[in-house]
Amino acid sequence: QVQLVESGGGLVQAGGSLRLSCAASGRTFSSYYAMGWFRQAPGKEREFVAAISWSRANIYYADSVKGRFTISRDNAKNMVYLQMNSLKPEDTAVYYCAAKNSVVVTVDPSEFGSWGQGTQVTVSS
Repeated sequence: QVQLVESGGGLVQAGGSLRLSCAASGRTFSSYYAMGWFRQAPGKEREFVAAISWSRANIYYADSVKGRFTISRDNAKNMVYLQMNSLKPEDTAVYYCAAKNSVVVTVDPSEFGSWGQGTQVTVSS
């Protein structure tokens, strides 16, 4: 079992910044897992935001966040982060951390087997 706990969400004005954190734990969790961030806005499907391989050699971003968001990880601490800058109202969503039991990173949410409860991010205009 893998447990993921997100934190760092909140209310911010457009143009502001937030840093999301994801703490991973569990008997079966390994720092070799690929990790990702996804988000879901009201009335919309869950969508890919960013993903990172265990070695950090492969990092992917959705076009909508490229240049504004940065994903990173600290394998020694089993932590994954999402630095979000220049936030826009359309970034408003519940943000989820996800883990994939593989060294191969992907953007497909169906390939991630473990999910956190999510943290709300609200960007006001």
